[in-house]
Amino acid sequence: MKLHIETRELRMQHVWRISRDQASAKVNVFIQLEHDGVTGFGEVAPNIRYNETTDSSIEFLERAQSVLESANPWHFQDLLWQIHDLDAEQNAAKAAIDMAVLDWIGKKLEVPLYRFFGLDGGKAPVTSYSIGIDTPEKIKEKIREAEGYPILKIKLGSEDDERIMQAVREATDRTVRVDANEGWPDPRQALEKIHWLAQLNVEFVEQPLPAGRLEDVAWLRERSPLPIVADEDVHLARDISALAHAYDGINIKIMKSGGLLEALRMIHTARALGLSIMLGCMIESSLAITAAVHLSPLVDWADLDGNLLLANDPFVGAGVQDGKLILPDGPGLGVRIRE
Repeated sequence: MKLHIETRELRMQHVWRISRDQASAKVNVFIQLEHDGVTGFGEVAPNIRYNETTDSSIEFLERAQSVLESANPWHFQDLLWQIHDLDAEQNAAKAAIDMAVLDWIGKKLEVPLYRFFGLDGGKAPVTSYSIGIDTPEKIKEKIREAEGYPILKIKLGSEDDERIMQAVREATDRTVRVDANEGWPDPRQALEKIHWLAQLNVEFVEQPLPAGRLEDVAWLRERSPLPIVADEDVHLARDISALAHAYDGINIKIMKSGGLLEALRMIHTARALGLSIMLGCMIESSLAITAAVHLSPLVDWADLDGNLLLANDPFVGAGVQDGKLILPDGPGLGVRIRE
């Protein structure tokens, strides 16, 4: 398989701020894998939280090139295990190869990926629309812009949490989910905040405490009036059994898991342990978002909106109608380069 690598700057419609950083643009890495006259597409959305940068992603992809050159894409299970074994980290770069290989498979078979997995595209859930940390006035403006989305995901974990939520509830009575992005390090403070959020008709809270503190989360979960969902605490299927006692659900992201196949293993593992499942994302174009959407009929919640936050999405893929994810019918991922 021949590998082509390029980078693109993805500009945000608004400055994107969460509890630990902010950005007005992201540089993602895009790949093409060509074999036997067919090309598969993939995307890397590196995240510094997981020791990933544009440079480290490209370096990993260049290391993977020798494996890909001699690989048979039809043997994708063995191939993708080889790719995973190249490095203990750099899962976002692994995800790009995974989705490009599976895009190739779907195109060769002339079927959409969700049908290859045996899924009913009509069961795709409604996605939430994320509102980053901002001033109360900007929060209200963003909520007005997101009028067509019945579920909002509000980023908290700052000194302005109360003002933000007050602005949210002044602007809308829509369903709200909250993501603290590890922003509440004190479990007792986190519990106070969750009790307060429960009075504001919040559906659940995502990653309130810093990752790696499962016993503190378990203490919090025993007392919490709202479900608690793991994000930064969970990457791979092997992580899930250790946290099942502490969380009510997990957020699976293709970029954290290293691809669709590992995400599929995570979904089945979480189901076996009685956990609810959300599919989430980083700041990604419609290429990577669409890859995740192909698995969405299997999950309870979706937060697949990274492409919706962009001002210059370079791809066209999965659609959204009244918040509901609409899977493309084209072969493979079903994405195309925007004209």
